Amino acid sequence: MDTNHHIWRVWVNALHRWGIQNLVASFLEEAGPFSLIGAQVIYVGQPILRGILPAQHISAMTKMLEDDSQREEFVMFLLEETS
Repeated sequence: MDTNHHIWRVWVNALHRWGIQNLVASFLEEAGPFSLIGAQVIYVGQPILRGILPAQHISAMTKMLEDDSQREEFVMFLLEETS
């Protein structure tokens, strides 16, 4: 499985700085099929997002949202860093 732990680490650090790590973890745990819609929104928004995020981050985000096991792994990674 292609995981992007080095990119996830950047996200986890940012989420901790902003103090929203638990909110994001809860959202991702409960998102279920809606995460696929989120991935599609990111695909559509790529032209705008490329000005804000590196292409690797956009790709990693869509893969994580589309793949249930990666999403669960990211949530565990995020919560592990919280404790």
